[in-house]
Amino acid sequence: MARVKRGVTSHAKHKKVLKAAKGYYGRRKNTIRIAKQAVEKGMQYAYRDRKNKKRTFRALWIQRLNAAVREHGLTYSRFIDGLAKSGIVVDRKALSELAIHEPASFAAVVEKAKAALPQNTAKAA
Repeated sequence: MARVKRGVTSHAKHKKVLKAAKGYYGRRKNTIRIAKQAVEKGMQYAYRDRKNKKRTFRALWIQRLNAAVREHGLTYSRFIDGLAKSGIVVDRKALSELAIHEPASFAAVVEKAKAALPQNTAKAA
């Protein structure tokens, strides 16, 4: 049985890692041992932050909605409650975009949500 020379595969693997490490600072971009560690860590960060991105954007949409509905005399939580009671099913991303690009349409949605809320908003002493 012929002996297997591993030069070609090693070179290909190294090339792949160094390509992924392109743009890194110092020896992280051109020394295979360090580049391998840096790329691995980068992949971990990328995996983690793909999950975090969803949270971050949801928080952004909620902040935008809160600011937009306060202009109409509601808070975010009361607005969402009103939407649920009126049977309007629109996600926060779409509502946020509506508030930014279609203020008149958003105002109509807010009015529907307001109408679905109970009118006795006075707090008990």
